[in-house]
Amino acid sequence: MTKMSCQCPERRQLRWWERQQLERQGCRSSEWERVRITDGTDLSLVRCVRFCGDVSIGSLGSDGNVPDSGIENARICDCTIGDNVTIRNIGGALRGCRVGDRAIIENTARVEFEPAASCGLLTAVNVLDETGSRPVYIYPGLSAQVAWLSAHYPHWAEETLRPMLDERFDVCAVPPAIGADAVIRDCGPLVNVRVYDGVTIQGARSLKNGMVVNNAPRGRELAYIGSGVDAENFIVEDGVVDSGSLLRNCYVGQGVVVDKGFTAHDTLMFANTSLENGEACAVFAGPYTVSMHKSSLLIGCELSFMNAGSGTNQSNHMYKLGPVHWGIMQRGVKTASSSYVMWGAKIGAFSMIMGTHKNHPDTSDFPFSYIFGDEKGATTVVPGMMLRSCGLARDEKKWPVRDRRLKRRIPMHDRINFPVLNPVTASAMASAMELIDSLIAKGPDDDLFIRHKGMKFRASSLDRAKKYYTLAIAHYLQTILNGEPFPEAADGCEAVKWVDVGGQTVTAADVEAAMRAESLADIEAVFTRAAEAFADREKAWIAATLREYWADRRGLMKEYSEQYLQLTADDRASYRRSLDEETAMLLS
Repeated sequence: MTKMSCQCPERRQLRWWERQQLERQGCRSSEWERVRITDGTDLSLVRCVRFCGDVSIGSLGSDGNVPDSGIENARICDCTIGDNVTIRNIGGALRGCRVGDRAIIENTARVEFEPAASCGLLTAVNVLDETGSRPVYIYPGLSAQVAWLSAHYPHWAEETLRPMLDERFDVCAVPPAIGADAVIRDCGPLVNVRVYDGVTIQGARSLKNGMVVNNAPRGRELAYIGSGVDAENFIVEDGVVDSGSLLRNCYVGQGVVVDKGFTAHDTLMFANTSLENGEACAVFAGPYTVSMHKSSLLIGCELSFMNAGSGTNQSNHMYKLGPVHWGIMQRGVKTASSSYVMWGAKIGAFSMIMGTHKNHPDTSDFPFSYIFGDEKGATTVVPGMMLRSCGLARDEKKWPVRDRRLKRRIPMHDRINFPVLNPVTASAMASAMELIDSLIAKGPDDDLFIRHKGMKFRASSLDRAKKYYTLAIAHYLQTILNGEPFPEAADGCEAVKWVDVGGQTVTAADVEAAMRAESLADIEAVFTRAAEAFADREKAWIAATLREYWADRRGLMKEYSEQYLQLTADDRASYRRSLDEETAMLLS
């Protein structure tokens, strides 16, 4: 960043009487010839200002929308000031930046930009493994998909993606600016913080080396930093950080809310994530990650559509070895109050974790499970039980409705597939049914438990899980086909592997294509095309993988689908009956 020059053609040097007027109003400068104004600058609105270096001031007092514009009680050094700006009571200095039209900066310790400030651009966020082996470089427009690739393929990220980012973003060319219509009020120091148009920062304690980005249309801004916030090396993009939260090396994505003293470092937060009260460290928080309760610790893991119960706790080290382990909770995992998981572990999609788990369980073969841990840390799995939950259907409906990006008409970076039943979960259930057959054939041990990968299963729970998985697959097919006949199978589709990439359901071939792309735009284009082609690809995969078994069982498929819906209806009715009984007992 070079020193700001104010040699704007429409702005001129002060005339001698204008200089005298400013001096009478308490203004000072050792080089008045470097102060420039326009013919529309109302100098009566400039009071008690110390000018240093090149300073250019636009029109003041001419916009009825900003009746109290003006500059007062401030030190301004090497700045270009836009039209109808309000700058008042700056404790230190406003230094080295452009201030956009109608911006407001009041009661703030200082706002300064240093030469060559990066403003948080390309900060390395060390997710998953705290040792720093999986850095994700942050920038405006970072999508959950690109971040996922970076975290899972660190060599590719370092050797291929990083040169693309260096070419796309010149960290030495970050505009040192406070955007038009931005509001900075009642804050501590802001040092090297790029503030975009329409952003509000109210009461922040300290902000250093970061960006606050707004992509929403004027009047629908979501980007906000509130009282007591302390942040360093960060990008907040169309998100909210409030109420004493602390950030270090973080990306806060679109529609994200970080509130009520939440602490996060080396953490990525993507679309519509909500984090309050607790702590996150080295976390990849994919879309709709929720942690609202006190004393919750999320550490060294990958999450999405997750809901953390009160006191959720995780550990990513074995003491002597350090924080080298990390874990994955696949889409939709929930944790009960006071649950504990020691990484590395991998939890299957849409499962519920209860109790203590110290043996690094891998339940990815069994989605929709209840996962119990005893006082010794052993893990018992009851597969498929979450498919009965009426809450699962409720979650699927509420996620699109609660998309803050859509409500604010924000151009969306993260691509999201919302359905609970999709090619990833359907594939997992189909594989689980084959595995269940082999486990049942093996039979239980002397204590009546069947063991697999250090986990325990009841034979009865495996039989029940096979039934639930069958019903769920049938319902999935019934929903996708919607009464239409099975499409013809396409060659090769039976071999397609599906992957959940930061909330988007894509094929493994899409991942490979993205990693072969030659530019950042080409990488994003791969995921955009995958989103557009998803419905057709999904039907082609269904035809190739499930047609042989289900095509001649359409009537059975419909019947099973109805049974699946009845599961959730029964659960809802049971829940309502329990509420009625509790109410009656209280009334009595």
